[in-house]
Amino acid sequence: MIPDFQELSDKIDQLAELTHALRRENAQLRQANSALVVENMGYQRKLGEASARVADLLEQIPALEEEIDPEQLPASEAAQ
Repeated sequence: MIPDFQELSDKIDQLAELTHALRRENAQLRQANSALVVENMGYQRKLGEASARVADLLEQIPALEEEIDPEQLPASEAAQ
C-alpha cells in the first residue's frame, strides 16, 4: 500500500511541476501576444497612412490627364 501512496505522491509532484511550467509559458505567451498587438497596431497605422497617400495620388491623376494636351504626346501615345 505504501508504494501506491509513493506513486500517487510522485504523480502529484509531476502535476505540480507541469502546472508551474504551463503558468510560466502562459505568462510568456501573454507578453508576446501583447507585443504583437502593439506591433500590429503600428502596421495598421502605417497601412492607413499609405492608403491615404495612394488615395491622394489617385485623385491627382485625372487632373494631370486633363492638363496634358494630346498634341504634345508622341504619335504612338496619341493613337491609343
